[in-house]
Amino acid sequence: QECSKKQKNDDAQSTSVDALSSRDDFEEKNEFDTLANAKILLSDCLACDNCMTSEEGARVFQQNQKEFFRILNLNKKCDTSNHKVLAVSICPQSLPYFAAKFNLSVNDAAKRLCGFLKSLGVHYVFDTTIAADFSILESQREFVQRYQRRNQEEHALPMFASACPGWIRYAERVLTNLVTSHICTAKSPQQIMGSLVKGYFARQQNLSPEKIFHVVVAPCYDKKLEALREDFYTALYNSQEVDCVLTSGEIVQIMEQKNVSMKDVTEVAVDSLFGEIKEGDVVRHDGKRSDGYLEHIFKHAAKELFGMDVKEITYKALKNKDFQEVTLEKDGETVLRFAAAYGFRNIQNMVLKLKKGKFLYHFVEVLACPGGCLNGKGQTQTEDGKPDKALLNQMEEVYAAIPVRLPEANMYVQKMYQDWLEGMDSRKVQETLHTKYSAVNQTASSLDIKW
Repeated sequence: QECSKKQKNDDAQSTSVDALSSRDDFEEKNEFDTLANAKILLSDCLACDNCMTSEEGARVFQQNQKEFFRILNLNKKCDTSNHKVLAVSICPQSLPYFAAKFNLSVNDAAKRLCGFLKSLGVHYVFDTTIAADFSILESQREFVQRYQRRNQEEHALPMFASACPGWIRYAERVLTNLVTSHICTAKSPQQIMGSLVKGYFARQQNLSPEKIFHVVVAPCYDKKLEALREDFYTALYNSQEVDCVLTSGEIVQIMEQKNVSMKDVTEVAVDSLFGEIKEGDVVRHDGKRSDGYLEHIFKHAAKELFGMDVKEITYKALKNKDFQEVTLEKDGETVLRFAAAYGFRNIQNMVLKLKKGKFLYHFVEVLACPGGCLNGKGQTQTEDGKPDKALLNQMEEVYAAIPVRLPEANMYVQKMYQDWLEGMDSRKVQETLHTKYSAVNQTASSLDIKW
């Protein structure tokens, strides 16, 4: 069957995956009972009815504002011994949305968002930049290792980035192991943050992981599906690494429901994973609209493999602005060829070339959303479902102005490698920061989805 995302009629674009929650029939009504249920439009992500089971639909339904407030209200009613510790982690690409939407600096937006969440009853608010540090560092190391094994292992190169759940789901559900074997095994920043909160932070606070309800604020809906992956579930504690994902837009819906403006909220410093220390000013990684895997891996590989210090990267746009390449030359020979492929039109062309054996790239930063993570459909759509280009342009300006910090420069990351992960080459690093991606066996009706 044709993938329904290709259909262009209005009915197909507005179809949503809805699931009924039996809990609703018995749930006591409260002041938040009018909050919207979670819906994922076909135009929003890959969660169409061709690659999403009814069970997944039911579980995605639970990842909404109602579930968030169910836990908040439970804490108000139950005995303190049964309380959940609420921790919210905010993606770096969500902060420019709040800054642009409410005409704030990105640092003010972070503090006011933290203040708002804590006014609701959230205990801790974290920035996921530290998780992206780990993800980038592990991706860098893996690329160098794959490059060095390229002549011994058929699927060593190219390496595809693993941070985008929309791309990962497409690769696993629609493509074959020919593609999935090339995906970097480093977890995404969201899921590494899950490991940090339910692993490192829980241990620091003497908490059992299932006592923590971990919410992530993200730009896109695919992150909800990523949180449900079986490999991100710990049976010992009956706990997912991430319990609930809310998009940036859903947080604004909560503000509107409570008739609160960001400008009226008290500023509160963002928490860190390290005791009473608070986060300083917001920082980001290289990369104009994402966590910058291409730039960091390219510079690291140039240094490690060829002894070359690359200060600035020059992008060359090919078919469109969302497909660009970067090359490194040494002694007249191109020794590294990287690409950034954003949006499914570019992804489709990239995969076609790979299958035909005409693929020239060593690494590709793959993102499902055209324009990158800032353009996630959970924060850049107007009420009528159209892209808000003016807001996106503002967000890009805000994001570009945030100071860059190299992941290697984060002293807490280096300390955690030694104290928590037992060294950079340990088994615990592989268990905590990596996963495996492989083709998912589909039912007969969906084996031949075409893009």
